[in-house]
Amino acid sequence: MDWKPESHKNRYFNIGLEGNDGYRLYINGELLVGKWEKQTYSTMLKRYYFEKDKLYQIKIEFYEPSGGARINLIWDMDVNNNWKGQIAGAVSASQEADVAVVIVGINEGEFQDRAFLNLPGHQEEMIREISRTGKPVVVVIIGGSAVTMSHWISGVSSVIYAWYPGQEGGRAVADVLFGDYNPSGRLPVTFPISEAQLPLVYNHKPTGRGDDYNNLTGLPLFPFGYGLSYTNFEYSNLTSDKDTISDNESVRIHFNLKNTGKYAGEEVVQLYIRDELASVARPVLELKGFKRIYLSPQETKEVTFTITPELLKMYNHDMKEVIEPGEFRIMIGPSSRELKLKRTITVK
Repeated sequence: MDWKPESHKNRYFNIGLEGNDGYRLYINGELLVGKWEKQTYSTMLKRYYFEKDKLYQIKIEFYEPSGGARINLIWDMDVNNNWKGQIAGAVSASQEADVAVVIVGINEGEFQDRAFLNLPGHQEEMIREISRTGKPVVVVIIGGSAVTMSHWISGVSSVIYAWYPGQEGGRAVADVLFGDYNPSGRLPVTFPISEAQLPLVYNHKPTGRGDDYNNLTGLPLFPFGYGLSYTNFEYSNLTSDKDTISDNESVRIHFNLKNTGKYAGEEVVQLYIRDELASVARPVLELKGFKRIYLSPQETKEVTFTITPELLKMYNHDMKEVIEPGEFRIMIGPSSRELKLKRTITVK
């Protein structure tokens, strides 16, 4: 094909190919990029001097012996590479503000799975540079899945994960930032420190080994069910109607929840159960229920969960749904990692 860089002055541009095949790029008959072996997805760019209004002949060859060819011609013409200047502008604006609110996001969707969970582009560098101003920094993340934050989270005051909040999202985030609404959201997924920890889920089965690595903890950055509030809640006095039941009985458990802070708010109390000993491997923890409880400052309410036979069922090695006799650990808390109250129920 022929190509003419009509809208630019004489200058160097980066041009090349990306794809999962072997490929070659020729400009005016000269081989510029060559990677003919079929190995993995790769990107190769070379600097080339283009003259304004001059016509260039571009030829692309690709090698694909097994089907599924994918190749793109790429260049950096019309790309704004002034990201350092843009970050400097953001830093300058932050220095004039009382609080810096940094809005960031991720790329995701169908056929857009992420191999790395950090913020793309230069967003992490922007956060770090703004945090060096000494001003309080609030990072608002727009996205729909986990993000790693180890490169910048220690330098910011708070993080709001807004998910995809819709057309009223700006108002909703503003209400949280200004304290007009007390947040009570909880994470429906686990956020890892690093991709190397994956898969990382709260309800994994016992492995018989330690969870930690030689050079990294096995614990997540934020566990399943985690979330913060502008107030604090106290859990106390867990009791049950009875501690021993038959496999067709239900039992009610009760505990007190108190708002010990200065602001009204909602706490999402979570019920987890663990089968202490079963005939097949069972998860170390399973979320079996939750309730959202609204409390005024210093208000206390009694919260009740009913443990029904349905919550204790499992599939045995014959794939039959059964309730096996034994001990079941009942755990209550604000997340899968912060289980404040525990009690054991025995099934005859």
